[in-house]
Amino acid sequence: MAVLVLGDQLHPAYGPVADADRVVMIEATAFARRRAYHPHKLTLVFAAMRQFRDRLRESGTTVDYYRCETFADGFDAHFESYPDDDLVVMESPSYGTSDRLQSLVEERGGTLEVVENDLFLSTREQWDEHAGDGDPPYRHENFYRYMRRETGYLMVDGDPVGGEWNYDDENQQFPGEEYETPDPPRYEMDATTREVWEWARNLSGSYDTDPPGPEWADPEPFFWPTTREQALDALDTFVDERLAEFGPYQDAMLDDEWSLNHALLSGAINVGLLHPAEVIEAVIEGAREQPDTPLNSVEGFVRQLLGWREFMRHTYREGMPELASANQLDATEDLPEAFWTGETDMRCLSDVVDGVRKRGYSHHIERLMILSNFALIYGVEPAQLNDWFHAGYVDAYHWVTTPNVVEMGSFGRGIFATKPYASSANYVNKMSDYCGDCDYYHTKATGEGACPFNTLYWEFLDRNEDSLGDNHRMGLVYSHLENKDDEEMAAIRERASEVRSMAESMEL
Repeated sequence: MAVLVLGDQLHPAYGPVADADRVVMIEATAFARRRAYHPHKLTLVFAAMRQFRDRLRESGTTVDYYRCETFADGFDAHFESYPDDDLVVMESPSYGTSDRLQSLVEERGGTLEVVENDLFLSTREQWDEHAGDGDPPYRHENFYRYMRRETGYLMVDGDPVGGEWNYDDENQQFPGEEYETPDPPRYEMDATTREVWEWARNLSGSYDTDPPGPEWADPEPFFWPTTREQALDALDTFVDERLAEFGPYQDAMLDDEWSLNHALLSGAINVGLLHPAEVIEAVIEGAREQPDTPLNSVEGFVRQLLGWREFMRHTYREGMPELASANQLDATEDLPEAFWTGETDMRCLSDVVDGVRKRGYSHHIERLMILSNFALIYGVEPAQLNDWFHAGYVDAYHWVTTPNVVEMGSFGRGIFATKPYASSANYVNKMSDYCGDCDYYHTKATGEGACPFNTLYWEFLDRNEDSLGDNHRMGLVYSHLENKDDEEMAAIRERASEVRSMAESMEL
């Protein structure tokens, strides 16, 4: 039996590949043209696959590696050489992928056994035990505490270390003007990675879609880890240099500090170069060796990986396929062109989009409170925003983006989100340095120069009052809306119309 290894399952010690004598890998380039994928994302996936292939071969494993247009083409080539072959693969977390692979194999006379995906920290059975037969909305905090108990991470005698489960209230500080963050690790491309990089950068000529192909990006040279050795080095660098101050400033946004103290490991984890267990254990052990590391930094990181990432995987599975097209607020606006170009006088939106165009990355608060927040209050159709995230980020996969973007960012269905994450410029001003030099006024909601976040926020509440007005978590903001008189609301609606016209004409 041969092991089929997918491009997001590249860990040598987990799953059937750990004991494999023969491995099958398919590099299907049609994937690269489905969306306007960022060259950094394509390079990470395909270079990491080739590096993993070479690692396996050096260890004595036979690897049949097919570079072709589609998975169907790859299986055609494979079963021509190995008629009636029996394959085994770890289940893909993305909806329908395993079923499609099984059909392709069986159509060619082979068999495909799909086994549990070992690159996560929780199983379907654990989720079912936690969630039971309960109906949505599911609660992340409850699941996170369950996973702490199940794994024993940051637990002592059945209780959370430090006496509290969650230290999020200590992780919302803003650094002073003199604050400097360590330089993020950058890895030189070897010949294998460089070959993929050159291909990915020049893919636009064969891309025929609307919106544009990969030329929308403005990538700096590729630097993400593509080998296990590089990924482990990136993990060590985070623990040694940035973990201690990760927590307090994890929500902060600075226009000249794109990485801050973030781990920058999500891309490596999501392709399988690192297992979440070894990452969490390295963080906990590193904190033991550096006693001055604050608990809120360690707990905040563990919560993201043990809690949120696992929660996303399961709520995605529970919500699909309906979640992909969910749109309970009936949002119909097209994604503004500024998301592709970065050309806007909104300093926050421009800087975050430029970071995505350059590196395929921005941190979680920028994703939620700048990008998703703006799209939400603007009224963007959730599926369009999801496609943009899926294409633009090095760590993006359908199982990751869909619950984060459609559900949490766009309040698409209510499978776990109990209110929309809508905010005015107050939050941006509090947690960033964007507003001080912006052409828009963060204190104004109407009139010339009014910040679009303010205008669209109040207009969002107004136009969705029938859907959201009786939401008990939004009573306070709707009481503020009720305090606005007819004249002010008319001015807000007029300004909102101007903002949309500016966005459509690329003059925002």
